[in-house]
Amino acid sequence: MSSGTIKFVLRRVAYSAVVLLGVIVVTFSLIQVVPGDPVRIALGTRYSPESYAALREASGLDRSLPTQVFDYLGGVLTGDLGVSFRTGQTVTSTLMERFPATLSLAAFGLVVGLTIALVAGVWAALHEGTVSDAIVRIGSQFGVSVPDFWMGLLLITVFAAKLGWFPSSGYVPLTENPAEWLKHLVLPGLTVGVVAGAIMTRYIRSAVLEVVSMGYVRTARSKGMPPRVVTLRHIVRNSLIPILTISGIQFATILGGVIVVEVVFAWPGLGNLVFSAVQARDYPLIQGAILLIAVIFLVVNFLVDVLYAVVDPRIRLS
Repeated sequence: MSSGTIKFVLRRVAYSAVVLLGVIVVTFSLIQVVPGDPVRIALGTRYSPESYAALREASGLDRSLPTQVFDYLGGVLTGDLGVSFRTGQTVTSTLMERFPATLSLAAFGLVVGLTIALVAGVWAALHEGTVSDAIVRIGSQFGVSVPDFWMGLLLITVFAAKLGWFPSSGYVPLTENPAEWLKHLVLPGLTVGVVAGAIMTRYIRSAVLEVVSMGYVRTARSKGMPPRVVTLRHIVRNSLIPILTISGIQFATILGGVIVVEVVFAWPGLGNLVFSAVQARDYPLIQGAILLIAVIFLVVNFLVDVLYAVVDPRIRLS
């Protein structure tokens, strides 16, 4: 690994560390700025002096503010994010239970969306101004405009209620039954993938159009290179930077929790967890989920930055 590459990676790590520190401060402040007593609010009708005192002690809110700050920072560094007000389980274990479901949904949705976007976006750009280009642009606009819940309900109505091909809700872990895991994944994955694909199609079409107008593409065509070679070697390859950008953003967004989709399909992922935590005013769980989502975005963005440098060596020298 060259010194330029090492410096590039270290700069990105430093940027990510600064952002993460800011996120930690914000998430810690969340429970401090909540109007009223968060423990009393969370207990609701379950309140009693004994349960109130026990929950304050378990969450560390009975300590002084400086102690809470150091305890929270130390907990984040060791993976201890506190205890859920609602269940009494540790926040870390709760998040880790839900993360595999969201990860599988995000991966499946990204594969579907990227497949749609690459085929439709490249095709539309190479046939700019034609009927097929107009169809792709109208289709992508429709996909962007359609709400996630409507798309999910439509797929449930057609493929679950009428055809009975796939279950309408629920989740089966991959390790328990791979076939059932895939069957339950198809409909929510398609919902996420179609919407993500519509968004990415527009970006990929614009990126490919910009590359198509470059001189080296015209030169390659004038030399009589086969259209497939020109498309793959010169056009798609030189469009990878914006493709990586939009793919990373979409993947991080899905991993961060597609709340509506997960609620519609009763998918036990991070989005559904955050929705339940907000309803129950489970502030430690909300804090932990926000922190995990922020870490996910930072990791994905870091990996995309590294891939930038692999695709275009000039970037790591900037």
